[in-house]
Amino acid sequence: MTSQLHDTTFRGFASDNYSGVHPAVLAAIQAANDGHQVAYGEDAYTERLQEVFAGHFGEGIEAFPVFNGTGANVTGLQSMLPRWGAVVSAKTAHINSDEGGAPERVGGMKLLTVPAEDGKLTPELIDQEAWGWGDEHRAQPLVVSITQTTELGTAYTVEEVRAIADHAHSLGMKLHLDGARIANAGASLGVPLRAFTRDAGVDVLSVGGTKNGALGAEAVVVLNPEASEGLKYLRKLNMQLASKMRFVSAQLIALYEGELWLENARHSNAMARRLRDALDAGIAAGELPGLGFSQETQSNGVFAVLPEGVADRLRERGFRFYDWDASRGEVRWMCSFDTTEADIDAFVAGIREELAAR
Repeated sequence: MTSQLHDTTFRGFASDNYSGVHPAVLAAIQAANDGHQVAYGEDAYTERLQEVFAGHFGEGIEAFPVFNGTGANVTGLQSMLPRWGAVVSAKTAHINSDEGGAPERVGGMKLLTVPAEDGKLTPELIDQEAWGWGDEHRAQPLVVSITQTTELGTAYTVEEVRAIADHAHSLGMKLHLDGARIANAGASLGVPLRAFTRDAGVDVLSVGGTKNGALGAEAVVVLNPEASEGLKYLRKLNMQLASKMRFVSAQLIALYEGELWLENARHSNAMARRLRDALDAGIAAGELPGLGFSQETQSNGVFAVLPEGVADRLRERGFRFYDWDASRGEVRWMCSFDTTEADIDAFVAGIREELAAR
């Protein structure tokens, strides 16, 4: 038996990927482990997953389990584009800023990015790059990709997604949604997943699991079969076809068959809200000089601006988190499904002490 190699008391706010696996997901993996099942997706769990996702998104959808979010995004987008196609996205989008160039290097597509201060595209922002059709010198903008929730922790409303979908479709473009944190969006908006995806006009989406309690499980879900082709082959081509797929599917079933996805996301969102509210109260009382916020807190991320040196001192105290824009002191604090109220309260106390010591 492998000995435990890490300090189990360590708690971090750097990423919701830092957390472990939800016990129900571990139990689902264990339950799927007995006996033999046909490999490469021809198993009972992957078949059941189709039914589970149909319950969320409606009949006629098709789900393709994959290993990770980058694989889901690249593979899904590839299925929506010809070789000469381009994708319009926010500059801060994960496909542009955090996937190592995979969409362009592996997927062979051009990304056309536009600045979006809150991480959210609008029809007007899309129009900055949605042009040049028929021009052989320009990669053809054929897909719009949005992230829900965004990399800045903001959530598109149902109406905002619908406006983007209608605009994209009117231009002959398709709409892709990166849903690595789709559960947090559903919890934030208080609506079914279908409301801001299929019913709002999304054609293809990535459904996340890893950031919300899974060991490592995502899926490409095709909502509009006319908008995607070749996923059966592209998933293998992109090294995202699991031989023992039952273990990937079992994780997603554990999250999405009931309301575990929602319970986990509500909790992580609530912990971010607890953090934000405590600090807002301190600012209002004049107790936290120099602390500000750069984004609305609408999901499980808090984006703050700290005076010079404070972030490093907090990290020296053992609070792990990332700089977002070091040039202006902006940091990101992420909460997870297993973040506790005690975690938040200890972090708030540390922030108070460091700001008071300036």
